[in-house]
Amino acid sequence: MKKILIIGGAVVVVVALVLVNILKKEKGTSVDIEKITRGTIMQKVTGSGQIRPEMQVKISARVAGKILKLYAEEGDKVKKGQLLVELDQEQYQAALERAESTILSMRANEKKLKSDLIRAKNLHEQGLMSEAEFEAVQASYEAAESNTRQSQASVKEAKDALAKTRLHADMDGTVSRLNKEEGEIALGAQFQEDVIMIVADLTKMEAAIEIDENDVINVSMGDTAEVEIDAFADTTFKGVVTQIANSATVKGLGTQEQVTNFEVTVALLDYNEKFRPGMSTTVDIITETQDDVLKVPIQAVTVRPKDKLEKKPGVEEHPESESSEEESTTNEGKKPEMIEVVFCVEDNKAVSKPVKLGISDDTHYVVISGVEEGDEVITGPFRVLSRTLKNGDLIEYEKKEKETKDAD
Repeated sequence: MKKILIIGGAVVVVVALVLVNILKKEKGTSVDIEKITRGTIMQKVTGSGQIRPEMQVKISARVAGKILKLYAEEGDKVKKGQLLVELDQEQYQAALERAESTILSMRANEKKLKSDLIRAKNLHEQGLMSEAEFEAVQASYEAAESNTRQSQASVKEAKDALAKTRLHADMDGTVSRLNKEEGEIALGAQFQEDVIMIVADLTKMEAAIEIDENDVINVSMGDTAEVEIDAFADTTFKGVVTQIANSATVKGLGTQEQVTNFEVTVALLDYNEKFRPGMSTTVDIITETQDDVLKVPIQAVTVRPKDKLEKKPGVEEHPESESSEEESTTNEGKKPEMIEVVFCVEDNKAVSKPVKLGISDDTHYVVISGVEEGDEVITGPFRVLSRTLKNGDLIEYEKKEKETKDAD
């Protein structure tokens, strides 16, 4: 009986070893794949901002006064030279009358002193008036002449101030904003705007957007753009870059949230009467386009240490304990050489291939060298592709047949 038990135990052990060997058969890593194809790649730079008129004029009062009359409302179309605003003229009319009255007095005084100067000159020539007396009369006449000129300047100034109480349109356009109402006070200043209304040419609009400092170097004058305005769902308008700022706009200076952007202006080539200044917009500027090029999915490209690509025989991989970049430094303290690679599928194995990449769009890179059209590349999962997958690893994947639509 004991001998039977020993034999039975041995059989069980043999069967267990056979099962272990069968189950120990290497299982491939499950991955996603995609074929490399040819196509068009458009490199884009994206920015957001608002649309505004290419040309607009702020109608501001340069003299203070009560607004007596507004001759245009918001949304009205106006012509160049059209009267838009009338301010209270009473004080400026009175100032002009005072100046005109003063100049009459100055001219009368100048006329009298001119006659005195003529008589004094005759007496001086006859030796009947001293040199000092003659010079005094001459000085009085010159002072009167100067006063007259000052009065003339005062008249011009008063006329100018009176004229500024009537504000006219400087261009054809539409009143896009009205800031004041009849009866309100226009403060009026030479060096500080008190905008009453804004007249804009709404037939020519532009998008003013902010572009990150790392992207603006790719933008050039004349680049075409695709403009999306939030108010117009599922509609894209065409545009062209007309201006790139030379100075940056910095937000959050000195903080961790510091952002450095440059304003880029994109003229809208499409006109829509429903465009309104201030509408939010997102613009894709096409900085470069390449046709009929090899393209590889962005997610297929990974950066790996060159010395980690080769799978070391006899060494079991532990993905969960993958070392960090700092731990992957060489014994000499130098970081390993990093290269861009894709993993191609050959005989159900992952084969790493260094690639040289060009421009990119939202989904693909241009491949300059390293792979060929039709090659199958691994596109995921992300952790497997970026950290654990090694050259020569066995892989498993499902071949997805492309569905074709019937012609009818």
